[in-house]
Amino acid sequence: MQQLFGTAPVVDELGTLFTDAGHSLYLVGGSVRDALLGELGHDLDFTTSARPDEIERLLRTRTSTIWTVGREFGTIGGRIGDWQIEITTFRADAYAADSRKPAVEFGDNLSGDLIRRDFTVNAMALSLPDHAFVDPYGGVDDLIEQRLRTPTAPEVSFTDDPLRMLRAARFAARLGLVPTPELVAAMTELADRLSIVSAERISDEFAKLLLTDHPRIGLDLLVRTGLADQFLPELPALRLERDEHHRHKDVYVHSLIVLEQAIDLERIRGHQPDLVNRLAALLHDIGKPRTRKFEAGGKVTFHHHDVVGAKMARKRLKALRFSSEQIDAVAQLIELHLRFHGYSDTAGDGEGGWTDSAVRRYVRDAGDQLERLHMLTRADCTTRNQAKATRLRRAYDELEWRIDELAKQEELDAMRPDLDGNQIMQILGIQPGRQVGEAYKHLLELRIDNGPLGHERAEAELRTWWAAQPHD
Repeated sequence: MQQLFGTAPVVDELGTLFTDAGHSLYLVGGSVRDALLGELGHDLDFTTSARPDEIERLLRTRTSTIWTVGREFGTIGGRIGDWQIEITTFRADAYAADSRKPAVEFGDNLSGDLIRRDFTVNAMALSLPDHAFVDPYGGVDDLIEQRLRTPTAPEVSFTDDPLRMLRAARFAARLGLVPTPELVAAMTELADRLSIVSAERISDEFAKLLLTDHPRIGLDLLVRTGLADQFLPELPALRLERDEHHRHKDVYVHSLIVLEQAIDLERIRGHQPDLVNRLAALLHDIGKPRTRKFEAGGKVTFHHHDVVGAKMARKRLKALRFSSEQIDAVAQLIELHLRFHGYSDTAGDGEGGWTDSAVRRYVRDAGDQLERLHMLTRADCTTRNQAKATRLRRAYDELEWRIDELAKQEELDAMRPDLDGNQIMQILGIQPGRQVGEAYKHLLELRIDNGPLGHERAEAELRTWWAAQPHD
């Protein structure tokens, strides 16, 4: 064990600090699990017999960077050098039948603390500073066997804290652990108990799942057990029925593949894991069930599913308490995710293509979401027809090249009319008001259609437009 934690001297230093003060201290939970996997990070979790006031007093002898926002749950945090520390009094969390927040009870021993933890792989501890390893529920064996279990009966664990059912999906995705049949059965049986958990806690856990390397595993588990129906019913609704007469793509599977491909593009294009990108990929087709129509000849259509889906995503993400910025970005991406196909010659018949005006509108409408729109549009190609996939990829390569070329010539990132509001008012002799905005919009449309006009032509176009406007 010494080898596992030798790179974190703060572990033993805190152990000595607390034992000298007459308290026990253990490294616990995810920190022990990650160390066993060779992935110990700089966020360390401890549990102790000391109460919160004493934890704070002892930590202040080592650092002035202390936070106490978790005091009511028995947690005091701090930063010591590069290490972020959280130390929690032995405790047991449990929900009352109708509570949306866990009731906290402080304990006086490690055994009671570990049995109330979510999973066996998180119910291991390391005594400090002597490094005695404590694993009463077989967490090491479960890591080796890639098995996900709860320390106590899963029905008891999930009743105590229903959010653990979402954590099960995250750990299945992040660590590749396979839930036991008993755990899956309990998730299915108790899925509706998730309703007592606050939207903020659910969205936080859901976001952590999406930001894993392989979220599809966890998402599938949430859909299979009915948990997704409790907070994101639009996802399982994508499993549209098929029949022999009306064949169409499996929208649910397609959406999961798009998510996987969007994650791959993050890596390829040098981005960090991006929650907005992943939400947009997962939800881009949620408008299809509501817009599906069967037409003659067995054709299935989903007209305007982009616009409908954007509204649905906005409503759902707002209910889940995502930030306004995240909601606006995801909705915008969903609404724009088909725009590429409206301009491009993706059929390969030589018809259509990207005019300069179309490129400018695409960039203008995407705004600061352009790079994410690039990734979503590319990820949305899941066809098995290699010839079609190649045409789509080349068409989008051409679009990105055209954007780059026009950006060099015209400063597309800051696209605006050749005349600003003050110049418009001076030329037309008008005061601030609605007419200035309308004139500005007219000049912007001309700029998009024709590129930079120059001051002289822009003024002439403005005067021509103004002459055609009704005046009181």
